[in-house]
Amino acid sequence: MIADVIKPGLDVLFCGINPGLVSEATGHHFARPGNRFWPALHSSGFTPYQFAPAEQEKLLDLGLGITNVVARPSAQAAELTIDEMKQGAVELTEKVERYSPKVLAVLGVTVYRAAFGRKKAQVGAQQDTVGGVRVWILPNPSGLNAHWQLPALAEEFRRLKSSL
Repeated sequence: MIADVIKPGLDVLFCGINPGLVSEATGHHFARPGNRFWPALHSSGFTPYQFAPAEQEKLLDLGLGITNVVARPSAQAAELTIDEMKQGAVELTEKVERYSPKVLAVLGVTVYRAAFGRKKAQVGAQQDTVGGVRVWILPNPSGLNAHWQLPALAEEFRRLKSSL
């Protein structure tokens, strides 16, 4: 299991689907080469330079954190069951209530729809809240998500940043 990067009162708690095998091996979120989380975070202005996954703890000083919907690592998110995602939503809600970030940014519209039963959710700001916290859905930054190239992905991160 990979540890959350979290503390109370963050501006944004980024929430991945679940750790990949490289993240599990290294203990760092979004560690697989080709994942666009770190480049998008920097390109959007959230970080002063492109952090390496091993620098993830520096996010806390910027009011940012990372968690996952499901803690179990897998080679692909498609390996997760709907029950795991729904249980992850319950645990994520409890975590959000405990830490009270300003925004929960879920990285993947499909996992948000499945975990929270919001079948019509789209990328962007949501009307719903999780644990009383505003929700913003970002595209999944995995290199496997070919629908979203880095410039468009970074623009969605920028939209979130400008809403803070």
